[in-house]
Amino acid sequence: MKLSFEFLKPAVGRTWKNMRAVCALHSCRNTLLIRTVPQSRTGITVGQLWYCSVDCFAQSARPRLSALSQGIIMEMRHNPRLSIGLVMLSKDFLTVDQLRFAMAQSQLHGEDVEAAVLRLGLASERQLAAARAAQWGYPALGQDLTGRQVEVDIPTAVLHACSAVPLHYSTTARRILLGVVSRVDHSLLRSLEEITGSRAEPCFITPTEFAEQMERLIPVPDYEERVFEDPRTPAQMARALGGFAVDVAATEARFAQCRNYIWTRLSGKRGMIDVLFRLETASVPERRWHSGLLEENIGSLG
Repeated sequence: MKLSFEFLKPAVGRTWKNMRAVCALHSCRNTLLIRTVPQSRTGITVGQLWYCSVDCFAQSARPRLSALSQGIIMEMRHNPRLSIGLVMLSKDFLTVDQLRFAMAQSQLHGEDVEAAVLRLGLASERQLAAARAAQWGYPALGQDLTGRQVEVDIPTAVLHACSAVPLHYSTTARRILLGVVSRVDHSLLRSLEEITGSRAEPCFITPTEFAEQMERLIPVPDYEERVFEDPRTPAQMARALGGFAVDVAATEARFAQCRNYIWTRLSGKRGMIDVLFRLETASVPERRWHSGLLEENIGSLG
């Protein structure tokens, strides 16, 4: 009896198609089957893309890094409807005379009103944190929720740059309770979700609580952070990432931009490393209230 294997062709074709997953780098010249199977020992995934080798990954990283580093990163300052002084006045943290005195002192010493308020002892750090929280529309954290050790996989360089610190971090719930001192940095919130897959929920804390909580952070096992402060070209950054990818036997890479850093995470069989490349930054000065207008506002409230 003559057997026909025609019915096997579709199944074999689907299996071969699944096995032969082509490297996402169009100029890839690797032809070995072992380099075309994502489940093999080699290969790095970036989102929905798969690269068959470290070399292909490093080459593909150049345009991505170039796009992230193009131009000057502008740090736009938040301009709330009410100044911090008027918020503190509305909350009875300051009197009209105290606010006027703090304003005069801030202009005399070339400092922010909140800095003058603290220096003069007119209000506490906690009152200032509550006023900032009201400005931004986020909660101010109570003292009972601070002072706990937190295991994190977030670069301390990013946290210091943004004056933010995790107060609670649950990888299972994919949630980060993030304490911030002076502002909510939305680039940080976005990059945290892109890199860690967890959603950050900000709340305001005092500078003292920030410094104390930073000392309580514990890095997760097999985690490393590398920061390059000197300017680098996309090609130099890509070569550096290729070397780190070899070190951790990387299988996955994630990219994000946070403030004036390009943040890349490489995860592999020998651990996880966050690599930060600093970019040049141009700050946009904060728009201040005109002194006469502020005096009128204070006078109307008084």
